Amino acid sequence: MSANDKQVTFYVYYQGTPDTHFDRDYYTNTHLPLCMDAWGKYGLLSIKAFYPALEEEGTIAICESVFRDEAAAQTAFGSPETEAVMADVERYTRLTPIRVRAQAVSI
Repeated sequence: MSANDKQVTFYVYYQGTPDTHFDRDYYTNTHLPLCMDAWGKYGLLSIKAFYPALEEEGTIAICESVFRDEAAAQTAFGSPETEAVMADVERYTRLTPIRVRAQAVSI
């Protein structure tokens, strides 16, 4: 088993319409670095934002967070720094973030 086999990925996504307020610049340049600063010490390895090419109803933003392993993710999400991360959400949107753990399947 390689080190990558232990890594876990979480996706945080936001559902809305083209009229829904979501400040992409703030999210990319301020919120994601805040997450990395808060959770990097616990094992967050990388964080990326993705935005749909077309503006339509549905998913308007996706964040991919890769942690060293499950324990690192749970420690990060349970850390005191999580309060500041969650409080920052209102600065870029009024939407509620939805978090899901991804499972990779290779063929």
